[in-house]
Amino acid sequence: MLLFSGCSGRKSAAEKTQDDSVNAVKDSAAAAEAERERAAQETIMRYRAMRRTASRIAAALDDKRLAAQVIISGIDGKGHLPPHMQLLLTECPAGGIMLFRYNLDADNDAIQSLIAETTALITAENTVELQVTGEENTEKSGEKSIAAIPPFVTVDHEGGTVNRFRPGVADLPPAASYREMAQDSAIAGINADSFNAGTAINALGINLNLAPVAEYLHDDNREFLEDRSYGPDPAFAAEATAAFITGMEQAGILCVVKHFPGSAGADPHRFPSVLEGGREALVELTAPIAALIHSGHARAIMISHTTVPAWDSKTIASLSHAVMGAWLRQELGFEGIIVCDDFSMAAASGPAAVSGPASAGAQGSLKPETAVVLSLAAGADMVLVWPPDLRRTHRAIVAALDNGGLSRKRLQEAAGRIIFEKIRMGLLYDE
Repeated sequence: MLLFSGCSGRKSAAEKTQDDSVNAVKDSAAAAEAERERAAQETIMRYRAMRRTASRIAAALDDKRLAAQVIISGIDGKGHLPPHMQLLLTECPAGGIMLFRYNLDADNDAIQSLIAETTALITAENTVELQVTGEENTEKSGEKSIAAIPPFVTVDHEGGTVNRFRPGVADLPPAASYREMAQDSAIAGINADSFNAGTAINALGINLNLAPVAEYLHDDNREFLEDRSYGPDPAFAAEATAAFITGMEQAGILCVVKHFPGSAGADPHRFPSVLEGGREALVELTAPIAALIHSGHARAIMISHTTVPAWDSKTIASLSHAVMGAWLRQELGFEGIIVCDDFSMAAASGPAAVSGPASAGAQGSLKPETAVVLSLAAGADMVLVWPPDLRRTHRAIVAALDNGGLSRKRLQEAAGRIIFEKIRMGLLYDE
């Protein structure tokens, strides 16, 4: 009996305490996992409700307001809107405005004044009446509610040389400056710097940033991107851009990730751009943006004016349903806003941009307003224009709605995505 006393099956007090501790840890982990799952489900349900509201608002827009909602326009003025710009935005109450250095080379009070005046004008023009449904509120079913849609107030603020503000307003170092830091320190630094800059620009009234650049650096894009990229490591580029986006969103700024599917060669503002390579190579090239989509960080993505022969040999990416629809939407599962850069850029307006005489201008090149309609029809949701092109572009979209060149369903889908993000970011409430 003495030989087997140690195997009696009874646990000592110390062993019981240890078991209790292990079980407590397991219970705590299970509770934490359950809480995460509950929070995730709540977010899904909340987003579904927001999407329904956004779709209802988009459906209530007339052609004028629907066509305007998909435009981000530059504006003239510093401190206040000049009369001609007030008239233009009344005629075309754009879904977003874009601020450049000539608007922002002023003190903060002047910047806030310009933004407030512009936002008030556009919001007043984009006020629509909705009927409350029983699904939303049984007690108020059948009553009317008002949705006033403000514009996105947009800036291109990556950091480094891509900075539209006076020194000291919202300084950000260039992306390349984080490369030599230890990875954990770099990610923490990017997040903190992004949050601080985002807080500063949000205080001015800005809520959309055409940044960050998610492309990793390689031989084909080095000449164009230089220090705008987080470097040659795709995994670090994805993690760094996620940290940038997180900081900006915490400060109230929606980010537009750049550029899908990538940049090639020299500056596309001045030269055509062609992204060579087969589809397998392109999977590697777009890995950082794919990672941002799958993690939920990418809420808006800018399409480059680049020809991608492996997907579409006839049109540039920003005019291609194959690139925006089959690749970005279907294969990568992106559900957010697709934004297209200015179509007056050389890479977008030259003869190589699109094949076929029906789309060509008098010089064999693509007119910006024609390109905008083609881009929206192909799957883009928002397009950037300059003030001189705003009226022509808006009228071209309305005309395309009228003649069937652009379906109302396609434009409502685009506006619904835009309005959803405005609701999600707290810019829009229905009353």
